Amino acid sequence: MRGNKVVAATLLAATFVALQTAPAWARRDSSSKSSLNTATAQNSGGNVTVGVSKAQTSGDTKKGGSKPTGDLTSSDSSWTPPACWYEPTYSPKEMEAMIGKWRTIKFFGIGDYIGDAFDSQYKDGDPAKGGYKDYNLDQEGKGMFWAAVVNPNRKDDPEAAKCDRFPFWVENGKTPDVPLAVNAKILGEYASDSIELPSTSVSMAPSGTSTVNLPTWIWAPGSKFTQKKVTASLGGISSTAVAKPVALHVVPGSPDATVFPSSGDCPINADGSIGEPYAAGKAGQTPLCGVTYERAGSYAFKASITWKVSWSATNGESGPLPDSIYTTPPQTVTVQEIQSINR
Repeated sequence: MRGNKVVAATLLAATFVALQTAPAWARRDSSSKSSLNTATAQNSGGNVTVGVSKAQTSGDTKKGGSKPTGDLTSSDSSWTPPACWYEPTYSPKEMEAMIGKWRTIKFFGIGDYIGDAFDSQYKDGDPAKGGYKDYNLDQEGKGMFWAAVVNPNRKDDPEAAKCDRFPFWVENGKTPDVPLAVNAKILGEYASDSIELPSTSVSMAPSGTSTVNLPTWIWAPGSKFTQKKVTASLGGISSTAVAKPVALHVVPGSPDATVFPSSGDCPINADGSIGEPYAAGKAGQTPLCGVTYERAGSYAFKASITWKVSWSATNGESGPLPDSIYTTPPQTVTVQEIQSINR
């Protein structure tokens, strides 16, 4: 029996952690609009799951499936989107129902053991010590229990453990003075983290093998690199994050090379394309975007797109976010010399 209680105590601790930092994830569809389950408990086959964030995202959102090639990084290595936050989660009736669901688990009495532990805080708690009476049922419609939720894009991020408070009561219309309490900025950062940016890929001519002192043309097709945006909405506030492509930066992989333009930043054309495709008869022209290698050898060519990111909310707040940079995997370019025989 003592061993059962040890197991129960371990489960209880894990349950509290699960409620705060690692809830089960809702199914996300592949349409342009996605949402997470509402915060309710369910008992299915002996497994109790708890819904997570009620925030909804719409727009150019990330889709499931294979990840695009390339490396997406932030221009500010010290900044990451929030891995978790607190938001209005349970009404008093939902809190009572959620705890009741735990009691449906009859395995060695663990459900009642966990239910008693919850009830000691939310049904029979001491308000002077942060507890509650009868789940605050007499306050139904006047507020919500706020709880920790995890950014579904960062569910494996250790930073999610920072949201370690138990659910707490907040009256309607008030924002708790708690770090990571959801607000317009957090929604904007979540929206930015949900934008599906196209991976950077370019065409080159000649492809694979180039020639010393002859330009290699670089381009990307139209419509790919255009503005992307996602809106995140929760509790009457919507924040929209916008990512705008700025330029494609060329890294030839050799100091003995000349890039076009000289800055190495090829502008984005109005139709979302980059540079200009090579065609017969252009060999003597200077490409809008390209590189000329001045020494034979093999070089690791890379290109990256910089995306300027910002957010704005329906309450009038707004702000910039660090640039997102999408870099191609290194591409080997072999440069050879043209051999001639003088007589």
